Amino acid sequence: MSHSYDHGGNVFTVARSLGITPDQIIDFSASINPLGMSPLVREAMIRSIDSLIHYPDTSHNELKQALSKHHALFPAHFTIANGSTELIYNLPALLPGKKALIISPSFSEYVRSLDQHHWEAQHFVLTPENNFAIDMDKLEQALAGVDLLFICNPGNPNGMLYSHLVIEQICSLCRSSGTFLVLDEAFMDFCEGASAKQMIVQNDNAVVLRSMTKFFGIPGLRLGYAISNAVLAERLDAMGGPWSVNTVALAAGAAALQDLRHNRETLESIRSERNTLFDGLARFSQLKPYPSAANYLLVEIKEGMTARELKERLLPCQILIRDCASFMGLTGQFFRVAVRSGVENKRLLECLGGILT
Repeated sequence: MSHSYDHGGNVFTVARSLGITPDQIIDFSASINPLGMSPLVREAMIRSIDSLIHYPDTSHNELKQALSKHHALFPAHFTIANGSTELIYNLPALLPGKKALIISPSFSEYVRSLDQHHWEAQHFVLTPENNFAIDMDKLEQALAGVDLLFICNPGNPNGMLYSHLVIEQICSLCRSSGTFLVLDEAFMDFCEGASAKQMIVQNDNAVVLRSMTKFFGIPGLRLGYAISNAVLAERLDAMGGPWSVNTVALAAGAAALQDLRHNRETLESIRSERNTLFDGLARFSQLKPYPSAANYLLVEIKEGMTARELKERLLPCQILIRDCASFMGLTGQFFRVAVRSGVENKRLLECLGGILT
């Protein structure tokens, strides 16, 4: 059975339909670091090419050491994977039970992975009217009989950052109901101080998922990891095949963590460009952008057209946005845009000006 994967970043298909090359499209649909990968990553990848005559290092030792230093946690707390999506697909097989709850709107792969493992997936839907806040009393009721809870922090696609206190309350509710917690921090590199990693490593019924795709700008390599207590990390490690993470990706990951300058510049650039883009979008009376802690903004179209229509009308500008109609809890009036470079963000606002005024 073939799936049509409904994600941002589908530049190849769009470029073919427009008769142009992918690099001619400004892709606002995928939230990848606009500064691209670190120069150290490129060098490390080139250096690693001669090692391709050997099998990859299954201990992932070098990357685990780099992660250990980066997060101030022991190497035994990390499980390296072929993108955090591999972990999402492996987790249901590791856990007893068959009933999952997803705090939505959220990443579509949770449902796919649960379907594959014949789990029942239910949604705890947050509303834009309420700024995607979580009602703890309602969540407590919803967790009765639930074996697995997925939550994304910052929220995807809304960019909402839940405080330590909120995550602590969710942890506590999961403990009471015997629910395994999957805390997906795929975009947490943009606001690292808010990570719940220290809390989760002390918990034997929870895991943090992290992606190296977004912040470090290497989606084509497929690299992610889990943070959990050491016993769980070992069990998770045993789930994947022996060489699911390739040598080039392992070298790239270690180098990405070491380029402190590139990472600092990324944070500064995203923070300032996100504010400018937010203000620019908010100037259109038809648009309502939502505050975000990540490198994307969720935007509601209040009148005039659907997100799908807007997406179509932006294509002649060679701009691609993410229609969010497929996200549980969002209507066809919502779209998401990545925070890109100043020049590209300005171009988006100009094109929107031509359509909306």
